[in-house]
Amino acid sequence: MSGSVFVTGSTGIVGSAVVENLRAKGQSVIAAVRKETDAASLPPGVEHRVFEFGATDDEVDAALAGADRLFLMRPPAIEDVATYLFPLIDAARRNGIRQIVFLSLQGVQGNRKTPHYAVEQYLKKTDAPYTSLRPNFFMQNLSSTYAADIRERSEIYLPAGRALTALIDARDIGRVAAAVFSEDGHLRKAYTLSGEQSMGYRRVARIMTEVLGRPIRYARPSEKEYLAKLAGDGAPADYVAVQKMIYRVVRWNISALPNRAVRKLTGQPATTMRQFVEDYRNVWS
Repeated sequence: MSGSVFVTGSTGIVGSAVVENLRAKGQSVIAAVRKETDAASLPPGVEHRVFEFGATDDEVDAALAGADRLFLMRPPAIEDVATYLFPLIDAARRNGIRQIVFLSLQGVQGNRKTPHYAVEQYLKKTDAPYTSLRPNFFMQNLSSTYAADIRERSEIYLPAGRALTALIDARDIGRVAAAVFSEDGHLRKAYTLSGEQSMGYRRVARIMTEVLGRPIRYARPSEKEYLAKLAGDGAPADYVAVQKMIYRVVRWNISALPNRAVRKLTGQPATTMRQFVEDYRNVWS
């Protein structure tokens, strides 16, 4: 009998979508949570276990008991993946995990400075049974990180210039993860996941204007203005540095190319920006 999928980050934007879509496919899930109270946000009936990256070998082995697959994602606060993520990969192999689906990022193969690159290389080096998902920028950034600017000032305040981005709905990443966990043929493969529409933030603002029924504008600050605002709002220096790098990548149009990977892997098209805004409209009300 097939075992369960152990899902790290199970209460986050992507992890919760993985849990939901695995359950929709009838798969058994073990949701990893940092503390017992976090389990309240899980769907009813989902098994959960308290788990922390950096736990002892015995604690990790106990957490993985009964699982035969692992959804692995790096918590944003963890940079030292050798100390905190590599031991979980080792434990997965030690416990007979037959597939590790790793949430990586688009273009990781050309960006050796990212922690995701180190994880992908370790998965290959150890001959782990991996599948890497390399998503583009999330639509959900608009409904989380940048939601307050849109809700309170009716503006998208990002230094993306005139660049295009093929944004992807995190729920589609969950659908893809559930698909590759549920089918054969995905081991030691990497999939770049983008939306099927490539657009600039001026067009995003226009769609939001039409759906929300009030003017939303794309402010288009300079990099200097944007970083100064982050610093003024009290953002940590390392977060400011990451944002600087991210939006330079955007302005170089590295994330502009759409694809049909979601459609190919799930049999359904990627979520459109208009549908996303319809679904999340209450966030900006």
